Amino acid sequence: MTDTQGVWMTQQTKDRLLAELAELSAPQEGSGSLDYDEQQNRQARIHQIHDLLAVAVVGEDPPDDGVAEPGMVLTVRYGDGDTETFLLGVRDDGQSGLEVYSPQSPLGTAITGARPGEQRSYQVPSGAEITVTLLAAVPYGLHQTEHPA
Repeated sequence: MTDTQGVWMTQQTKDRLLAELAELSAPQEGSGSLDYDEQQNRQARIHQIHDLLAVAVVGEDPPDDGVAEPGMVLTVRYGDGDTETFLLGVRDDGQSGLEVYSPQSPLGTAITGARPGEQRSYQVPSGAEITVTLLAAVPYGLHQTEHPA
């Protein structure tokens, strides 16, 4: 994905957001009306979903060039030797079968643009500095073909 304004997400994530939007937009029946705060929260979530969907890049794989970017399944090794594989994109409640990190998260921000073998560091809320090395970056669609759920 070359458009830095776009938000990469799986088709499952888009479908889940559309279902949530339909539920939030449906008339409320039953136990009375929502109070003011509930209505405000509901409207804020509706606007948030609309904003996400307006800039969504759905399932369009980035180039298979090994560069960490949204839409890629990344394998990293932390400084302590542990490895993790995750999708860089919009969180999808585990529907992809992978952990998902947002490009705006501390890890996502640090690792975006890295190539295999590159080390990056980021700070966690406790103030600790974490070092991570990118081992591999594979487009989501290619990863799904190689590792079906």
